[in-house]
Amino acid sequence: MVFAAALVSVFILLMFLYESFAIAASILLMPLLATCGVFVGLVLTNVELNITAMMGMTMIIGIVTEVAIFYFSEYKDLVEAGHDRREALVKAGQNRFRAIAMTTLAAILTLLPLAFAIGAGSAILQPLAVAIISGLLVQMPLVLLLMPSVFVLLGGLRGAHHRETDAPIAA
Repeated sequence: MVFAAALVSVFILLMFLYESFAIAASILLMPLLATCGVFVGLVLTNVELNITAMMGMTMIIGIVTEVAIFYFSEYKDLVEAGHDRREALVKAGQNRFRAIAMTTLAAILTLLPLAFAIGAGSAILQPLAVAIISGLLVQMPLVLLLMPSVFVLLGGLRGAHHRETDAPIAA
């Protein structure tokens, strides 16, 4: 129930922020799919699902949501600057790719010693590291490739999610 309440709260926040169902649903779907990547990573590495792995999964939900919000903030800025919506989707990915790739790579490299259980006490935190690394590995293709596609499928290019002007049209 807590997880469902958190999802509903985040969805309402995204709807308030972007005033677009397509953007809110596209963003919210990405951390859910990244969570599947966490489970796959835990199974492939033969690491058990425990409380520290669940902490990592919770962190991945926040990280992926944040990256998705950065992507759509860039998209919204490009549309408001006059770019075509389809062009803005591609350009937003191009503009954010380097930042997303570098922060993802830095986080993965930082967590590798914990994932390999190197050092005293690191075995306790190994599930956390494996969960985060697994989620980060699927984050980039999810946010940069799948999320724009989901947005288009949900009709995001058709509906106006921002106001051109509040002034009435003169006759």
